Parts: sequence; structure tokens; C-alpha cells
Amino acid sequence: MLRELLSIFRSGNPLKAMADNFSEMLKLVYELAVMGGNLYFEKSAAPDDRTQIYKQDIRVNKLERVIRKQVIGHLAVRGNSPDLPYCLALMSLVKDVERIGDYAKNLAEVPDFSPNALPDDETSAELREIRTGVEEILLAGARVFEESDDERAVELIRSGQDLAQRADALIRNIARSSYDASTAVALVLGTRYYKRIAAHMLNVLSSVVMPLHKLDYYDEREFPVRAQG
Repeated sequence: MLRELLSIFRSGNPLKAMADNFSEMLKLVYELAVMGGNLYFEKSAAPDDRTQIYKQDIRVNKLERVIRKQVIGHLAVRGNSPDLPYCLALMSLVKDVERIGDYAKNLAEVPDFSPNALPDDETSAELREIRTGVEEILLAGARVFEESDDERAVELIRSGQDLAQRADALIRNIARSSYDASTAVALVLGTRYYKRIAAHMLNVLSSVVMPLHKLDYYDEREFPVRAQG
């Protein structure tokens, strides 16, 4: 589906403007995830840090609305009806990207109700590895989308599936642990937020390798998680 979508985007304005705005959204949410992760793990946010995250999230939300307006305006023009399926696909993709920004913002807010430092143990180490993997998917995923790189998209989807399984296992371990309530909540929320960030980026990547009618519903059987070594 993505090749058709990109060919339309590259055909000229206003579709090129939509593509540029979508690429900007992907860049912004990657930066948001990094900033949110820094505040989540370091728990030492200056007022300006939190303000910057909220401002960045507002920029993402505004771009989502701009793209929706561009889509509606484009489809209102006579002769543009062949672009309808791909414009509607873009409407779905921008929502996934917007949700990534929301979860990144949620990460930054965890220290508000769980101010204690995270434990220096295997659980936190695993969560940091999950964070690194998710941020790598966000960064690489933006390039994959722009270049319509099928093979790399499949690699990232497999990586994201693996991270989701690791996140689920980590939550089970936390549930069986002896952490105090505040620490357990902080760890579970962080793990869950990273899993959701990855899931929404995988939805975007699904547009690279799946037909239009399977957008967001890629079959995991087509991308089996590789066995752990």
C-alpha cells in the first residue's frame, strides 16, 4: 500500500504538503519519546523540561489537525476521488502517531505520583533495554516509511513484537515482586507506555508491508518472532 501512497504524495501539492507534515510528526514524536523517557528514568525535571514536552505535544496535535484538513480539502476537489483510499489511510496513520506523543507525555508524568528513584536492579535494566529498542524503532521507522523499505519494515515489526513480549513478561515479574506500591505502579506504567508506543509505530509500519484493507491488522503469523538465542 505504501508505494501507491508515496507515489501520490510525490505527485505535487497539496499531497506533498501532507507528506511533509506527516514526516514532521514522526520526527516530533521520536523527540518526545526521548524527552519523556529521560524524565521518567531520571525523575529530575526542570520546569522548562516539562513545558517543552507539552509544547512539542501541542505541535503534534496541530499537525494532525492540519493533515486532516488537507485531506478533506483535497478530496473535496473534483477529480481527486481516486486518492480516497490513501487519504483515508493517512487519516488512520496520523492518529497512531498522535497517540505516540500522548504516551511519551504520559511517561514524563509518572514521577508526579511516584517520585522515588527506580530500583537499580534487573527489572529496571530490562525496562531500559525495552526503551532503547522502542526508540530505535521510532527513529528507524520514520526512514523506512519515507523510503518504503519493505525488508527493514519487516525487521522492525519483528523487533517490536519481541519487545511487546518482553514487556508482558516484565509486567508479570513486577506483579510477583516485593516492590512497594509506588515503585510497582511506576514500573508497570513505564513498561505499558513503551509497549503502546511500539504498537502504534508498528501500525504505521504495517502500511509499508500490508495491503490497504489490512492496515493496523498485520498478521503476526506473517512476521513470526524469532527465537531468543
